[in-house]
Amino acid sequence: MMKKERSPEFKKRVALEALKEQKSVREIAAEYEIHPMQVCKWKKQLYDKAALAFESSAKKSAEQVAEVREAKLHEKIGQLTIELDWMKKKVGIG
Repeated sequence: MMKKERSPEFKKRVALEALKEQKSVREIAAEYEIHPMQVCKWKKQLYDKAALAFESSAKKSAEQVAEVREAKLHEKIGQLTIELDWMKKKVGIG
């Protein structure tokens, strides 16, 4: 049986329906033609990550700035390492 890739929108719809608990997991799975364990997995993912929707954008922005800064620092370290190796060869060290 080939695995069918489902869209994030589809997964959200299934997970929200499961969170409502108006139908059983088996009923939802049958309706959407998926395995009941998949319904449980998507429900858990939505529940576990729901708090991210309320996380402040300032915190996200600060994290993004830190990631960009870290990437630039790693790039600089790499550049300086190359320059140092070149200088060592030029002087005859190592």
